[in-house]
Amino acid sequence: MNKNIVTLVVAFFCLIYVPVSAQEFASIEKNKNVQAQQLYHGLNATKDTLVLKSTKKINYVYSINRNYEKEVYDFINATSYQVPLTNLTKGKHTFVVGQSPLKIVFVVRINEAATTATRKTTTTEVVKLTSSH
Repeated sequence: MNKNIVTLVVAFFCLIYVPVSAQEFASIEKNKNVQAQQLYHGLNATKDTLVLKSTKKINYVYSINRNYEKEVYDFINATSYQVPLTNLTKGKHTFVVGQSPLKIVFVVRINEAATTATRKTTTTEVVKLTSSH
């Protein structure tokens, strides 16, 4: 009887300490520089949007992926901005946020490719114009 209880207790504690590896959509490596502290740069609760906030104006934000291609390039000129991450490719993205005269650099890693359900697409409607004489 005592062996069963001890076995159950050991099994219980083993289950508690098993690390849970839930895959998040994205993760961020924040810039820890003292001058970068004036810019809040973090992910929202669902980890699919980059949130930028500051007391100073944010001039622009862009990201460069591992193939040295710009996937985000937005002129902002506001104190807060949100960058959707669902359209970015899987992998490491280096973000640069311009706050004159500073450039704040940090990394966002996209851990999984967005599915068509989560990918926010924009469609352009083509209208055929005809003229009558």
